[in-house]
This record gives sequence, structure tokens and C-alpha cells, in this order.
Amino acid sequence: MLPELGTSFEVSAEAATASLTAYLLPFAAVMLVSGTLGERWGRRRTVVGAYLGYAVASAACVLATTFSVFLAARAAQGVANAFTTPLLLAALGTAAAPERLGRALGWFGSLQAAGQTSAPLIGGLAAEFDWHLAFVGVAAVAVLLALVGIPTSPGTAGAERPSLRSAFRPVVLRLGVVAAIGWGCLAGLGFLVALQLEDAFGVGAGPRGLVLTGLGVAGLLSARLVGGGVDRVGPRRCVLFGALLGVGLLLGLGFAPFVGVVAVLWAIGGIATQLVLVGVNALTLSSSADNRGGAMSVVQAIRFGGGALAPAVITPVYVADPAIAFVLPAALLALVVPVALRRT
Repeated sequence: MLPELGTSFEVSAEAATASLTAYLLPFAAVMLVSGTLGERWGRRRTVVGAYLGYAVASAACVLATTFSVFLAARAAQGVANAFTTPLLLAALGTAAAPERLGRALGWFGSLQAAGQTSAPLIGGLAAEFDWHLAFVGVAAVAVLLALVGIPTSPGTAGAERPSLRSAFRPVVLRLGVVAAIGWGCLAGLGFLVALQLEDAFGVGAGPRGLVLTGLGVAGLLSARLVGGGVDRVGPRRCVLFGALLGVGLLLGLGFAPFVGVVAVLWAIGGIATQLVLVGVNALTLSSSADNRGGAMSVVQAIRFGGGALAPAVITPVYVADPAIAFVLPAALLALVVPVALRRT
């Protein structure tokens, strides 16, 4: 909906992309500490407050009369959303039996993938009529989620006040690096695949979008099975297998001779991504019982940081040599992930 935003606020579509940065920067920055703060304040109270804050910020987006006010409201959305995912995962880790943690995380990953896959489509359809409708919709959903809330977790509502330092332990930081490499070098390369489809095969915008949707759909369909695999063979092995699968996929994408090959390989990338992310989440929750929310927030913040860096790092490489642009992330998966996991 960037062109529609630009028209509404009388700025260019390129300038409208600032609305993405305005959301993502505070989202990632606040997420470094949001989990620990939520553990101090109480998970349920914090998540419900975050949903209500997100609803208010979304309403501000609808009512904004200038682009500056709209950007401020987007930043408020990012801050509010930073308090949801880490604490939801922490609550899930507390509620699920250890032997079924992978399956629970798989369900979570499946539903998250469904949201990530459908959101652009729903937002685009809303923009066909009025972009304000998209923000009205998410505000209404946020209010409903606040009413549902999350189960109250024993021992998280002020009885203990975990320190910020407890969330920044070396094992957590290493898992964050694995998540960043897994996300940035797999799902975060959608822009690279789009460039390849346009430059190498002359594929138009509509078909490109259809191909890129394949990763999210495959992640949606496979996340539950991946979760079961985490319970059966262990999260570390699943992460390593996902990274190895990703290496093969990226090398195949770099030298794919047909569009159909790109589509199939990119879709399988959704499975590789889920193997890495579900495995990392399970390892994080299992190793951070004293401050699960804080540990998850650090891992997720580093993960999204990796995704944000991917275009800046990979695009210049693609301009110089498209094939090397796929080989580089494959090398990072092959070299960094096993080393980082070895000490967790």
C-alpha cells in the first residue's frame, strides 16, 4: 500500500517506505529489553497492554493528517508489538510439557507464517478501496486479542525481577546469531529472489509475488511437522539439518535454469526456515528458565536485525555477480551456524 500512502500524504512512494523504517527500528530496539520488562511486570498484563497500545497506535495511523504524525504512530505500533512475540513464546514454553515443546512451537510457527503470508494480500486488497481500512482491521484484531489475553504464568507477576543481564548470556547471544543467519539467509532473501526472477527470467510483478508466497505457504504447512521432528530428534539436530538444507537450496537458486526450479526451491526454503527457527526457539526456552521472556526477546531482536541487514549486505554483491549473491548466504549458513551451535 506504499503508493496509496504516498498519494494520501502527498509524498512519493519511495518516501512512503520510511513508514517501514519507522516501524521496524523501534520494534527491534525495544525488543532487546521488552521480554525482561514483561517478566517483571507480568506476562499477561504486559501482553494485554501491548495489544491495547497497538490498537491505539493503529487508530492514530487512521486519524493522522500529516505524514509526520503517521510515522510517529507507526513507531508506536513497533514499540507495542515488541512486547508481544517474546512473551507469547515464553508463556508457551511454560505451558507446554517439555516433551511436546517442539509441537507447540511448531503450531506457533505455523500460525505466524499464516499471518506473514496473508498480511500483504489482505493489506493490498484493503488498499484497493482505502488504505485506512487495513489499520482499522488490525486495531480491531488487537482489541480482540487483548480480550482473549494469555494464560497467567505462575511466578512471573512480580515475585521475581530478572535482570537485563540475565537475558544477554553468551548462549542466548549465540542462539540469536543462529536465528539471524537462518532468517536473513533464508526467508530474508525474498528481495534477492525477486531480483533474480525479474533480471534473469523477465518475470512480472504478479507472478513474482506468487512465487515469493510459496515460502510462507510451505512454512505454514510444514511447521507442525517440524515441531514434531524437534521433539523426536532434538532441536540442535533440526537446526543443523535446516541450515544444511538451506545451503543446498541457495546454491540451487543461484544457478537455477528455469523459473519453475526457482519456485520449487524457494518454497522448500520455507521448510528450512522453520527447522532453524523452531529449533532455535526450543533451545532458547530450554536454556533460559529463569528469564524466558528476556532471552526470547534478545534472540528475536537479533533475528530481525539479521533480516534487516540482508538487503544492505547482499544487494551490492548481486550487482557485482548474481550467482555469488546466493553463494555468500549459503557459506554463512554452512560456516556460522555449526560453530555457534557447538557451544550452546
